[in-house]
Amino acid sequence: MSGLGIMLIAVAALLAGYFGYAKWLEKTWGINPDEPTPAVRINDGKDFSPASRWTVFAHQFTSITGAGPVTGPIIAAMFGWLPALLWMIVGGIFFGAVQDFTALYASVKNGGRSVGMIIEDYVGRTGRQLFLLFCWLFTLLVIAAFCDMVANTFNGFSKTGAELMPNAAAASISLLYMFVAVLFGIYLKYVRPSAGVQFVVGIVLMVVMLAVGISFPIYADAVTWRYVVFAYLFAASVMPMWLLKQPRDYLSMFLLIGMILCAVVGVCIQNPTINMPAYVGFTVNNLDLFPILFVTIACGAVSGFHSLVSSGTSSKMISSEKDMRLVGYGSMCVEVVLGVVSLVVVCAAASNGKLPAGTPFQIFSGSVASFLTEIFGVPQQVSACILTMCVSALALTSVDAVARIGRMSLQELFMPPAGQEKTAVQKLFTNTAFATVLTLLGGYALCIAGYMSVWPLFGSANQLLSALVLTGMAVFLKSTGRKGWMLYAPMTIMFIVTMTALVSQVIKIVKAAMDGTFVMMVHGLQFVVAAALIVLALLVVYHCVLRLRDAAPIIDRQKAG
Repeated sequence: MSGLGIMLIAVAALLAGYFGYAKWLEKTWGINPDEPTPAVRINDGKDFSPASRWTVFAHQFTSITGAGPVTGPIIAAMFGWLPALLWMIVGGIFFGAVQDFTALYASVKNGGRSVGMIIEDYVGRTGRQLFLLFCWLFTLLVIAAFCDMVANTFNGFSKTGAELMPNAAAASISLLYMFVAVLFGIYLKYVRPSAGVQFVVGIVLMVVMLAVGISFPIYADAVTWRYVVFAYLFAASVMPMWLLKQPRDYLSMFLLIGMILCAVVGVCIQNPTINMPAYVGFTVNNLDLFPILFVTIACGAVSGFHSLVSSGTSSKMISSEKDMRLVGYGSMCVEVVLGVVSLVVVCAAASNGKLPAGTPFQIFSGSVASFLTEIFGVPQQVSACILTMCVSALALTSVDAVARIGRMSLQELFMPPAGQEKTAVQKLFTNTAFATVLTLLGGYALCIAGYMSVWPLFGSANQLLSALVLTGMAVFLKSTGRKGWMLYAPMTIMFIVTMTALVSQVIKIVKAAMDGTFVMMVHGLQFVVAAALIVLALLVVYHCVLRLRDAAPIIDRQKAG
């Protein structure tokens, strides 16, 4: 099978999903372009800040496109390229994009409220509290895994002490992105350029930052970069969206879209031959295709984390309801393209049915960098720097969004019922600075153990969150008199898959304790978090299913806070 053929099949299916299935969903549920969105009505200059459809798309896409679409498909290729491809296409069209779009839609229709707050409206306060606690624990896993990954990517020294120029250059470019984004945000807010001028200025800034970063690399170790990343996360969590997060996501979009286009063009021109079997077997390396495939490929098919972005930040930026399909459904389709391209690249680089050595990021970035060099004539060292930056941007643009969402989840968890005064404890935990610090401290504690220690839990928790969100959204749709049957199969399948994976993880931890290989900082931490996630998930589903069974249609609850 040719790599180009696989990619064309995937793109055709995704286009059909966007212009067919997504448009049908939009028509079935109904939109009102004349209804002022929460971003327009509230517009507090902090969390609520209306933006153009492409600015919101850039935020959504860069925030949800983390390490998953590259890492997951490459790892899952051990079962063969066909199972991974089918899951990304089917999962992306009918699971992931639907979840992202529904969460965004429900949030906009409910005053920009997060999924947790919407669950309170339609399920009850207990369901909301359980869901928010689940979300907060999940954000700690994301922060830990992605921050450690970014810090190691920026590490300017090898194990032998040799300088790693691509890593140092990527770190330098990332720092420039943080500071230039603030200036760009001020420019956008007060100059208000047209979309065309904004695009040109963004391209120029990106090129300048790449040139300066490559010319002046910053060499520091992983520990130092870990501190820098957490300091940046604090700023990104408390600063107004328009001042840092929005402009940085817009500028990062050029990197990510450029990387995808480079990979797509490379596949189109070279049309690499797939050197992996279509199907290897159900059990590979003592791992079963079910549930491992569906947990490993998360962001490339369906990811619960995406719903937190849709309802936590993007819904507060939407200027018109007609933009929701592009932002919610469209951004996920583009992410699936990245996942499919990653699969093609790694399977083309395989030899005799064996995947190449190295981490998924190393395999992917090395292959795409070779496209830049061979097709476009970019010097090898420069292409390596650019791709290292692109790969780190995948993780960094997700983790700053999830840090903000974690802060908001903790604040909402301690928010009193409407009409009640806050207690002293509630005032403390709903304070923006305190909630941010507590969230980052929790993430840092997990980060110390290394991302490989929390990655197995992250994958399972991520997919389980998707099942919970789909269940909650089904309640919302039924309660508001809309059709929600299209969510029943995805939410059931994802719940079975992820609970199976989590229970399997707990069993492995118990076996480690019995055979004497138990390590408290690794296995003990995993056991506590896994057990908490299982219990919380069961309780959330119990409350949601009860409400779904008994729900009577009511009108949308358009709330402003």
